[in-house]
Amino acid sequence: MNAEIRRVFIVLACLFAALVGMGTYWLWRAPDLEARRDNPSLVVRQVTVKRGLIYASDGRTVLASNVRREVQGRTWFLRRYPRAGLAAHAVGYSTLGRSRAGLEESQNDFLTGSNGDFSTALDRLKDKVAGDVQEGNHLVTTLDATAQRVALDALGSSCGAAVALEPATGRVLVLASTPTYDPNDVESDFAAIEGIRAQCDDPAPLLDRATQGLFIPGSTFKLVTAAAAIDSGRYDEDSTFLDRGYCIRYGKRVTNYADQDGPEVFGRVTLAESMEHSINAVFCDIGTELGPQLLLDYAKRFGFYAKPPLDLPSQERVASGLYEDGELYEPRAASDVDVGRLAFGQERLLATPLQMAMVTAGIANGGLVMKPHLVDRLLEPDGSILTTTRPEALGQAISPDAAAQLSRMMELVVESGTGTAAQIAGVRVAGKTGTAETGRDGRNDTWFVAFAPAESPTVAVAVALSDQAGTGGATAAPIARRIIESLLRSSA
Repeated sequence: MNAEIRRVFIVLACLFAALVGMGTYWLWRAPDLEARRDNPSLVVRQVTVKRGLIYASDGRTVLASNVRREVQGRTWFLRRYPRAGLAAHAVGYSTLGRSRAGLEESQNDFLTGSNGDFSTALDRLKDKVAGDVQEGNHLVTTLDATAQRVALDALGSSCGAAVALEPATGRVLVLASTPTYDPNDVESDFAAIEGIRAQCDDPAPLLDRATQGLFIPGSTFKLVTAAAAIDSGRYDEDSTFLDRGYCIRYGKRVTNYADQDGPEVFGRVTLAESMEHSINAVFCDIGTELGPQLLLDYAKRFGFYAKPPLDLPSQERVASGLYEDGELYEPRAASDVDVGRLAFGQERLLATPLQMAMVTAGIANGGLVMKPHLVDRLLEPDGSILTTTRPEALGQAISPDAAAQLSRMMELVVESGTGTAAQIAGVRVAGKTGTAETGRDGRNDTWFVAFAPAESPTVAVAVALSDQAGTGGATAAPIARRIIESLLRSSA
Protein backbone atom coordinates (compact mmCIF):
# COMPACT_ATOMS: atom_id res chain seq x y z
CA MET A 1 0.00 0.00 0.00
CA ASN A 2 2.81 2.37 0.95
CA ALA A 3 4.46 1.70 -2.42
CA GLU A 4 1.23 2.52 -4.26
CA ILE A 5 0.77 5.74 -2.28
CA ARG A 6 4.36 6.63 -3.05
CA ARG A 7 3.81 6.07 -6.78
CA VAL A 8 0.62 8.18 -6.73
CA PHE A 9 2.46 10.92 -4.85
CA ILE A 10 5.31 10.87 -7.38
CA VAL A 11 2.85 11.06 -10.31
CA LEU A 12 0.97 13.96 -8.69
CA ALA A 13 4.24 15.74 -7.90
CA CYS A 14 5.37 15.36 -11.52
CA LEU A 15 2.03 16.64 -12.81
CA PHE A 16 2.23 19.61 -10.44
CA ALA A 17 5.80 20.37 -11.54
CA ALA A 18 4.74 20.14 -15.18
CA LEU A 19 1.78 22.44 -14.52
CA VAL A 20 4.02 25.01 -12.79
CA GLY A 21 6.61 24.64 -15.54
CA MET A 22 4.09 25.16 -18.33
CA GLY A 23 2.48 28.05 -16.50
CA THR A 24 5.84 29.69 -15.99
CA TYR A 25 6.78 29.09 -19.64
CA TRP A 26 3.62 30.70 -21.02
CA LEU A 27 3.91 33.52 -18.49
CA TRP A 28 7.48 34.05 -19.67
CA ARG A 29 6.36 34.00 -23.32
CA ALA A 30 3.49 36.41 -22.67
CA PRO A 31 5.33 39.54 -23.89
CA ASP A 32 6.19 37.87 -27.23
CA LEU A 33 2.67 36.53 -27.69
CA GLU A 34 1.07 39.84 -26.80
CA ALA A 35 3.26 41.68 -29.29
CA ARG A 36 2.09 39.60 -32.23
CA ARG A 37 0.32 41.68 -34.84
CA ASP A 38 -2.41 39.03 -35.18
CA ASN A 39 -3.45 39.47 -31.55
CA PRO A 40 -6.72 41.51 -31.78
CA SER A 41 -7.11 41.87 -28.04
CA LEU A 42 -3.71 43.47 -27.50
CA VAL A 43 -4.87 47.10 -27.54
CA VAL A 44 -7.73 46.50 -25.11
CA ARG A 45 -5.59 44.37 -22.82
CA GLN A 46 -2.93 47.08 -22.67
CA VAL A 47 -5.38 49.68 -21.33
CA THR A 48 -6.48 47.32 -18.55
CA VAL A 49 -2.91 47.47 -17.27
CA LYS A 50 -1.99 50.31 -14.96
CA ARG A 51 1.04 51.58 -16.87
CA GLY A 52 4.05 52.66 -14.88
CA LEU A 53 4.65 56.36 -14.38
CA ILE A 54 7.39 58.23 -16.23
CA TYR A 55 9.40 60.76 -14.24
CA ALA A 56 12.00 63.43 -14.90
CA SER A 57 15.46 62.86 -13.41
CA ASP A 58 14.44 64.19 -9.99
CA GLY A 59 12.09 61.22 -9.53
CA ARG A 60 9.26 63.59 -8.57
CA THR A 61 8.24 65.46 -11.70
CA VAL A 62 5.67 63.24 -13.42
CA LEU A 63 5.84 63.28 -17.21
CA ALA A 64 3.32 60.50 -17.86
CA SER A 65 0.52 59.26 -15.60
CA ASN A 66 -2.85 57.45 -15.81
CA VAL A 67 -6.51 58.35 -15.63
CA ARG A 68 -8.88 55.61 -14.45
CA ARG A 69 -12.06 55.07 -16.49
CA GLU A 70 -14.89 52.56 -16.23
CA VAL A 71 -15.79 51.27 -19.69
CA GLN A 72 -18.55 48.66 -20.08
CA GLY A 73 -17.95 47.30 -16.62
CA ARG A 74 -14.17 47.12 -17.03
CA THR A 75 -11.52 49.38 -15.58
CA TRP A 76 -9.33 51.07 -18.15
CA PHE A 77 -6.24 53.18 -17.55
CA LEU A 78 -5.78 55.92 -20.13
CA ARG A 79 -2.57 57.88 -20.42
CA ARG A 80 -2.24 61.52 -19.39
CA TYR A 81 0.71 63.88 -19.67
CA PRO A 82 0.67 66.44 -16.83
CA ARG A 83 3.49 68.55 -18.32
CA ALA A 84 1.91 68.75 -21.78
CA GLY A 85 4.64 69.42 -24.36
CA LEU A 86 7.59 69.65 -21.95
CA ALA A 87 9.12 66.32 -22.98
CA ALA A 88 6.72 65.28 -25.73
CA HIS A 89 9.29 63.90 -28.17
CA ALA A 90 11.29 62.00 -25.58
CA VAL A 91 8.36 60.56 -23.61
CA GLY A 92 6.11 60.14 -26.65
CA TYR A 93 2.54 58.92 -26.19
CA SER A 94 0.49 55.77 -25.71
CA THR A 95 -3.03 55.82 -27.15
CA LEU A 96 -5.84 53.56 -28.23
CA GLY A 97 -6.20 54.90 -31.75
CA ARG A 98 -2.70 56.06 -32.69
CA SER A 99 -0.47 53.47 -31.08
CA ARG A 100 2.67 54.70 -29.29
CA ALA A 101 5.84 56.76 -29.73
CA GLY A 102 8.96 57.72 -27.80
CA LEU A 103 9.80 55.97 -24.53
CA GLU A 104 6.17 54.90 -24.32
CA GLU A 105 6.94 52.67 -27.32
CA SER A 106 10.53 51.58 -26.71
CA GLN A 107 9.92 50.81 -23.02
CA ASN A 108 6.38 49.49 -23.43
CA ASP A 109 7.14 46.03 -22.05
CA PHE A 110 8.55 47.47 -18.84
CA LEU A 111 5.82 50.09 -18.48
CA THR A 112 3.12 47.42 -18.80
CA GLY A 113 4.91 44.85 -16.65
CA SER A 114 5.19 42.54 -19.67
CA ASN A 115 8.98 42.34 -19.73
CA GLY A 116 10.69 39.02 -19.21
CA ASP A 117 12.37 40.03 -15.96
CA PHE A 118 11.85 37.24 -13.38
CA SER A 119 10.81 39.63 -10.59
CA THR A 120 8.25 41.30 -12.85
CA ALA A 121 6.95 37.92 -14.01
CA LEU A 122 6.38 36.83 -10.40
CA ASP A 123 4.58 40.08 -9.60
CA ARG A 124 2.38 39.62 -12.66
CA LEU A 125 1.56 36.06 -11.58
CA LYS A 126 0.61 37.25 -8.10
CA ASP A 127 -1.67 39.94 -9.56
CA LYS A 128 -3.42 37.40 -11.78
CA VAL A 129 -3.87 34.87 -8.99
CA ALA A 130 -5.20 37.53 -6.63
CA GLY A 131 -7.39 39.09 -9.32
CA ASP A 132 -5.66 42.44 -8.86
CA VAL A 133 -5.01 45.03 -11.56
CA GLN A 134 -1.74 44.35 -13.34
CA GLU A 135 0.72 47.18 -12.69
CA GLY A 136 3.68 48.20 -14.81
CA ASN A 137 7.11 49.35 -13.78
CA HIS A 138 7.90 53.03 -13.31
CA LEU A 139 10.55 54.76 -15.41
CA VAL A 140 12.86 57.57 -14.27
CA THR A 141 14.42 59.46 -17.16
CA THR A 142 17.68 61.37 -17.26
CA LEU A 143 15.91 64.60 -18.28
CA ASP A 144 16.37 67.72 -16.17
CA ALA A 145 12.86 69.21 -16.13
CA THR A 146 14.03 72.76 -15.42
CA ALA A 147 16.67 72.81 -18.16
CA GLN A 148 14.19 71.17 -20.54
CA ARG A 149 11.78 74.06 -19.97
CA VAL A 150 14.59 76.59 -20.41
CA ALA A 151 15.52 74.95 -23.72
CA LEU A 152 11.97 75.02 -25.06
CA ASP A 153 11.47 78.63 -24.00
CA ALA A 154 14.78 79.65 -25.57
CA LEU A 155 14.01 77.85 -28.84
CA GLY A 156 10.68 79.66 -28.90
CA SER A 157 8.76 79.61 -32.16
CA SER A 158 11.72 78.51 -34.25
CA CYS A 159 12.03 75.13 -35.93
CA GLY A 160 15.00 73.61 -34.18
CA ALA A 161 16.30 71.42 -31.41
CA ALA A 162 18.62 71.31 -28.45
CA VAL A 163 20.39 68.33 -26.91
CA ALA A 164 22.43 68.34 -23.71
CA LEU A 165 24.53 65.36 -22.62
CA GLU A 166 26.61 64.54 -19.56
CA PRO A 167 29.97 63.83 -21.26
CA ALA A 168 31.27 61.25 -18.79
CA THR A 169 28.13 59.08 -18.76
CA GLY A 170 26.07 59.80 -21.88
CA ARG A 171 23.03 60.79 -19.81
CA VAL A 172 20.64 62.91 -21.91
CA LEU A 173 19.91 65.97 -19.78
CA VAL A 174 17.89 67.86 -22.40
CA LEU A 175 16.12 66.61 -25.51
CA ALA A 176 14.05 69.50 -26.85
CA SER A 177 12.47 69.93 -30.27
CA THR A 178 10.35 72.81 -31.52
CA PRO A 179 7.63 73.21 -32.32
CA THR A 180 6.56 70.82 -29.60
CA TYR A 181 3.05 69.44 -29.11
CA ASP A 182 0.75 68.32 -26.32
CA PRO A 183 0.66 64.48 -26.23
CA ASN A 184 -2.79 64.69 -24.63
CA ASP A 185 -4.09 65.96 -28.00
CA VAL A 186 -2.90 62.94 -29.97
CA GLU A 187 -6.00 60.96 -29.06
CA SER A 188 -8.53 63.67 -28.24
CA ASP A 189 -7.75 66.60 -30.56
CA PHE A 190 -5.30 65.71 -33.31
CA ALA A 191 -6.47 68.70 -35.34
CA ALA A 192 -4.85 70.94 -32.73
CA ILE A 193 -1.50 69.33 -33.48
CA GLU A 194 -2.01 69.65 -37.22
CA GLY A 195 -2.73 73.35 -36.73
CA ILE A 196 0.55 74.14 -34.98
CA ARG A 197 2.62 76.79 -36.77
CA ALA A 198 6.24 77.89 -36.40
CA GLN A 199 8.90 79.95 -38.16
CA CYS A 200 9.57 77.53 -40.98
CA ASP A 201 7.73 76.17 -44.00
CA ASP A 202 7.03 72.74 -42.53
CA PRO A 203 6.59 72.83 -38.73
CA ALA A 204 5.95 69.04 -38.46
CA PRO A 205 5.45 69.11 -34.67
CA LEU A 206 5.53 65.32 -34.32
CA LEU A 207 9.03 65.22 -35.82
CA ASP A 208 11.72 64.95 -33.19
CA ARG A 209 14.25 67.36 -34.67
CA ALA A 210 16.77 66.39 -31.97
CA THR A 211 17.08 62.80 -33.21
CA GLN A 212 15.40 62.85 -36.65
CA GLY A 213 16.02 66.38 -37.90
CA LEU A 214 18.82 66.52 -40.47
CA PHE A 215 20.52 69.92 -40.56
CA ILE A 216 23.55 71.01 -42.58
CA PRO A 217 26.22 71.10 -39.83
CA GLY A 218 28.29 73.88 -41.36
CA SER A 219 31.30 74.94 -39.36
CA THR A 220 30.49 72.75 -36.35
CA PHE A 221 31.89 69.92 -38.51
CA LYS A 222 35.25 71.69 -38.37
CA LEU A 223 35.59 69.97 -34.99
CA VAL A 224 35.66 66.60 -36.79
CA THR A 225 38.05 67.94 -39.44
CA ALA A 226 40.37 69.33 -36.77
CA ALA A 227 40.11 66.07 -34.82
CA ALA A 228 41.23 64.14 -37.89
CA ALA A 229 44.01 66.65 -38.60
CA ILE A 230 45.44 66.52 -35.06
CA ASP A 231 44.82 62.89 -34.12
CA SER A 232 46.34 61.64 -37.39
CA GLY A 233 49.53 63.51 -36.53
CA ARG A 234 49.40 65.69 -39.63
CA TYR A 235 48.82 68.96 -37.78
CA ASP A 236 48.55 70.42 -34.29
CA GLU A 237 46.96 73.52 -32.78
CA ASP A 238 50.09 75.57 -33.57
CA SER A 239 50.37 74.55 -37.24
CA THR A 240 50.37 77.64 -39.43
CA PHE A 241 48.49 78.45 -42.63
CA LEU A 242 48.23 81.37 -45.01
CA ASP A 243 44.62 82.49 -45.38
CA ARG A 244 44.08 84.36 -48.64
CA GLY A 245 40.35 84.66 -47.95
CA TYR A 246 39.49 81.74 -50.18
CA CYS A 247 40.54 78.35 -51.47
CA ILE A 248 39.94 77.09 -54.99
CA ARG A 249 37.85 73.97 -55.60
CA TYR A 250 36.94 72.80 -59.09
CA GLY A 251 38.09 76.12 -60.50
CA LYS A 252 35.87 78.17 -58.19
CA ARG A 253 36.67 80.18 -55.11
CA VAL A 254 35.41 78.92 -51.76
CA THR A 255 35.29 81.99 -49.53
CA ASN A 256 35.09 82.60 -45.81
CA TYR A 257 31.51 83.03 -44.63
CA ALA A 258 31.66 86.74 -43.80
CA ASP A 259 33.07 87.59 -47.19
CA GLN A 260 29.90 87.22 -49.25
CA ASP A 261 30.30 90.79 -50.56
CA GLY A 262 34.04 91.21 -50.22
CA PRO A 263 37.22 89.52 -49.01
CA GLU A 264 37.71 88.51 -45.39
CA VAL A 265 41.44 87.75 -45.17
CA PHE A 266 43.26 86.76 -41.97
CA GLY A 267 46.70 86.16 -43.47
CA ARG A 268 49.13 83.99 -41.48
CA VAL A 269 47.20 82.07 -38.81
CA THR A 270 47.54 78.98 -36.64
CA LEU A 271 45.05 76.12 -36.63
CA ALA A 272 43.78 77.41 -33.27
CA GLU A 273 43.16 80.85 -34.74
CA SER A 274 41.48 79.28 -37.75
CA MET A 275 39.03 77.60 -35.39
CA GLU A 276 38.61 80.77 -33.34
CA HIS A 277 37.56 82.78 -36.39
CA SER A 278 36.03 79.83 -38.27
CA ILE A 279 38.11 80.36 -41.42
CA ASN A 280 36.59 78.30 -44.21
CA ALA A 281 39.55 78.67 -46.53
CA VAL A 282 41.99 77.08 -44.07
CA PHE A 283 39.72 74.12 -43.37
CA CYS A 284 39.11 73.74 -47.10
CA ASP A 285 42.87 73.38 -47.59
CA ILE A 286 43.15 70.95 -44.66
CA GLY A 287 40.34 68.81 -46.04
CA THR A 288 41.99 68.74 -49.46
CA GLU A 289 45.21 67.58 -47.85
CA LEU A 290 43.61 64.91 -45.65
CA GLY A 291 41.18 63.54 -48.23
CA PRO A 292 37.53 62.52 -47.79
CA GLN A 293 38.16 58.96 -46.59
CA LEU A 294 40.13 60.11 -43.55
CA LEU A 295 37.56 62.78 -42.70
CA LEU A 296 34.68 60.32 -42.95
CA ASP A 297 36.61 57.71 -40.95
CA TYR A 298 36.92 60.14 -38.07
CA ALA A 299 33.29 61.16 -38.46
CA LYS A 300 32.33 57.48 -38.07
CA ARG A 301 34.44 57.27 -34.92
CA PHE A 302 32.12 59.87 -33.41
CA GLY A 303 29.00 58.02 -34.60
CA PHE A 304 28.25 59.24 -38.13
CA TYR A 305 26.77 56.73 -40.58
CA ALA A 306 24.96 54.84 -37.82
CA LYS A 307 21.76 55.50 -35.93
CA PRO A 308 22.71 56.83 -32.49
CA PRO A 309 22.07 54.00 -29.99
CA LEU A 310 19.60 56.03 -27.95
CA ASP A 311 16.80 54.18 -26.13
CA LEU A 312 14.08 55.50 -28.45
CA PRO A 313 12.35 53.52 -31.22
CA SER A 314 14.55 52.87 -34.26
CA GLN A 315 12.24 54.82 -36.57
CA GLU A 316 12.73 57.91 -34.38
CA ARG A 317 16.51 57.96 -34.83
CA VAL A 318 18.34 58.97 -38.01
CA ALA A 319 21.98 58.50 -39.01
CA SER A 320 24.14 61.49 -39.92
CA GLY A 321 26.46 61.59 -42.93
CA LEU A 322 26.59 62.47 -46.61
CA TYR A 323 23.19 62.12 -48.25
CA GLU A 324 22.19 61.75 -51.88
CA ASP A 325 18.57 61.46 -53.02
CA GLY A 326 17.45 61.00 -49.42
CA GLU A 327 19.82 58.08 -48.75
CA LEU A 328 23.13 57.84 -46.91
CA TYR A 329 25.96 58.09 -49.39
CA GLU A 330 29.55 56.88 -49.06
CA PRO A 331 31.94 58.04 -51.79
CA ARG A 332 33.97 55.28 -53.45
CA ALA A 333 36.66 57.59 -54.77
CA ALA A 334 38.09 60.92 -53.63
CA SER A 335 36.69 62.56 -56.74
CA ASP A 336 33.14 61.59 -55.72
CA VAL A 337 32.97 64.29 -53.06
CA ASP A 338 34.03 67.93 -52.76
CA VAL A 339 36.34 67.39 -49.80
CA GLY A 340 37.07 71.11 -49.43
CA ARG A 341 33.44 71.91 -48.69
CA LEU A 342 33.01 68.68 -46.72
CA ALA A 343 35.79 69.85 -44.39
CA PHE A 344 33.71 72.82 -43.24
CA GLY A 345 30.40 70.97 -43.09
CA GLN A 346 28.75 71.73 -46.42
CA GLU A 347 28.70 69.51 -49.53
CA ARG A 348 25.90 66.95 -49.02
CA LEU A 349 26.58 66.55 -45.32
CA LEU A 350 23.64 66.35 -42.90
CA ALA A 351 23.65 65.82 -39.14
CA THR A 352 21.22 65.59 -36.25
CA PRO A 353 21.63 67.72 -33.11
CA LEU A 354 22.07 64.48 -31.13
CA GLN A 355 25.00 63.46 -33.33
CA MET A 356 26.74 66.82 -32.94
CA ALA A 357 26.13 66.67 -29.19
CA MET A 358 27.90 63.30 -29.22
CA VAL A 359 30.86 64.83 -31.08
CA THR A 360 31.05 67.68 -28.56
CA ALA A 361 30.65 65.40 -25.54
CA GLY A 362 33.33 63.07 -26.91
CA ILE A 363 35.83 65.92 -27.12
CA ALA A 364 34.86 67.04 -23.62
CA ASN A 365 35.37 63.48 -22.34
CA GLY A 366 38.97 63.18 -23.49
CA GLY A 367 38.04 61.71 -26.86
CA LEU A 368 35.91 58.89 -25.43
CA VAL A 369 32.37 58.82 -26.86
CA MET A 370 29.72 57.48 -24.49
CA LYS A 371 26.46 55.80 -25.44
CA PRO A 372 23.63 58.33 -24.95
CA HIS A 373 20.67 57.17 -22.86
CA LEU A 374 17.33 58.56 -21.67
CA VAL A 375 16.41 55.84 -19.16
CA ASP A 376 18.13 56.36 -15.83
CA ARG A 377 16.41 53.56 -13.90
CA LEU A 378 13.32 51.37 -13.83
CA LEU A 379 11.36 50.90 -10.62
CA GLU A 380 9.03 48.13 -9.58
CA PRO A 381 5.45 49.16 -8.68
CA ASP A 382 6.47 49.41 -5.01
CA GLY A 383 9.29 51.82 -5.87
CA SER A 384 12.20 49.43 -5.45
CA ILE A 385 14.88 49.55 -8.15
CA LEU A 386 14.47 47.01 -10.93
CA THR A 387 17.36 48.09 -13.18
CA THR A 388 19.77 51.02 -13.40
CA THR A 389 21.44 52.10 -16.63
CA ARG A 390 25.20 51.90 -16.42
CA PRO A 391 27.40 54.17 -18.56
CA GLU A 392 28.69 52.44 -21.68
CA ALA A 393 31.52 53.59 -23.93
CA LEU A 394 31.06 53.50 -27.71
CA GLY A 395 34.74 53.97 -28.45
CA GLN A 396 37.80 56.21 -28.25
CA ALA A 397 37.32 58.57 -31.20
CA ILE A 398 40.55 60.52 -30.69
CA SER A 399 43.41 60.59 -28.21
CA PRO A 400 43.15 62.56 -24.96
CA ASP A 401 45.91 64.86 -26.23
CA ALA A 402 44.00 65.64 -29.43
CA ALA A 403 40.86 66.26 -27.35
CA ALA A 404 42.78 68.63 -25.06
CA GLN A 405 44.04 70.64 -28.05
CA LEU A 406 40.53 70.86 -29.47
CA SER A 407 39.21 71.99 -26.09
CA ARG A 408 41.72 74.85 -25.95
CA MET A 409 40.81 75.85 -29.50
CA MET A 410 37.10 75.82 -28.66
CA GLU A 411 37.72 78.03 -25.63
CA LEU A 412 39.21 80.63 -27.96
CA VAL A 413 36.01 80.57 -30.02
CA VAL A 414 34.00 81.71 -26.98
CA GLU A 415 36.65 84.00 -25.48
CA SER A 416 37.34 86.10 -28.56
CA GLY A 417 36.03 84.41 -31.69
CA THR A 418 32.68 83.76 -33.32
CA GLY A 419 31.01 82.41 -30.16
CA THR A 420 31.33 85.26 -27.67
CA ALA A 421 27.54 85.27 -27.16
CA ALA A 422 27.98 82.03 -25.19
CA GLN A 423 30.19 83.58 -22.52
CA ILE A 424 29.14 82.94 -18.92
CA ALA A 425 30.63 84.98 -16.10
CA GLY A 426 32.99 82.88 -14.00
CA VAL A 427 32.67 79.81 -16.25
CA ARG A 428 35.08 78.65 -18.94
CA VAL A 429 33.02 77.65 -21.97
CA ALA A 430 34.38 75.80 -25.00
CA GLY A 431 32.27 76.04 -28.14
CA LYS A 432 31.93 76.20 -31.90
CA THR A 433 29.56 78.12 -34.13
CA GLY A 434 28.07 76.91 -37.38
CA THR A 435 26.30 78.80 -40.16
CA ALA A 436 25.34 76.60 -43.10
CA GLU A 437 24.05 77.91 -46.40
CA THR A 438 20.98 75.94 -47.45
CA GLY A 439 20.65 77.23 -51.00
CA ARG A 440 17.41 78.96 -50.06
CA ASP A 441 17.82 82.71 -50.31
CA GLY A 442 18.64 84.23 -46.92
CA ARG A 443 17.91 81.02 -45.01
CA ASN A 444 20.64 79.29 -43.06
CA ASP A 445 20.87 76.31 -40.74
CA THR A 446 22.56 77.78 -37.70
CA TRP A 447 24.35 75.95 -34.89
CA PHE A 448 26.21 76.23 -31.67
CA VAL A 449 27.86 73.36 -29.82
CA ALA A 450 29.64 73.74 -26.50
CA PHE A 451 30.71 72.16 -23.23
CA ALA A 452 31.35 73.57 -19.79
CA PRO A 453 33.12 74.05 -17.49
CA ALA A 454 35.93 73.61 -20.00
CA GLU A 455 38.42 72.42 -17.37
CA SER A 456 36.05 69.75 -16.01
CA PRO A 457 33.04 69.35 -18.31
CA THR A 458 29.71 68.28 -16.85
CA VAL A 459 27.48 69.30 -19.76
CA ALA A 460 27.78 69.27 -23.55
CA VAL A 461 25.16 71.02 -25.67
CA ALA A 462 24.19 71.17 -29.34
CA VAL A 463 21.63 73.65 -30.67
CA ALA A 464 20.44 73.72 -34.28
CA LEU A 465 17.93 76.06 -35.94
CA SER A 466 16.54 76.08 -39.47
CA ASP A 467 15.48 78.97 -41.69
CA GLN A 468 17.59 81.61 -39.96
CA ALA A 469 18.74 84.89 -41.46
CA GLY A 470 21.62 85.32 -38.98
CA THR A 471 24.66 83.31 -37.94
CA GLY A 472 25.06 80.54 -35.40
CA GLY A 473 26.90 82.88 -33.08
CA ALA A 474 23.95 85.29 -33.05
CA THR A 475 21.02 82.85 -33.07
CA ALA A 476 22.08 79.53 -31.50
CA ALA A 477 24.86 80.50 -29.07
CA PRO A 478 22.56 82.47 -26.70
CA ILE A 479 20.23 79.46 -26.50
CA ALA A 480 23.10 77.13 -25.65
CA ARG A 481 24.31 79.58 -22.99
CA ARG A 482 20.91 79.58 -21.26
CA ILE A 483 20.77 75.79 -21.23
CA ILE A 484 24.29 75.48 -19.85
CA GLU A 485 23.56 78.06 -17.15
CA SER A 486 20.44 76.16 -16.09
CA LEU A 487 22.24 72.81 -15.89
CA LEU A 488 25.19 74.22 -14.00
CA ARG A 489 22.81 75.79 -11.47
CA SER A 490 20.98 72.51 -10.94
CA SER A 491 24.22 70.64 -10.34
CA ALA A 492 25.68 73.24 -8.00
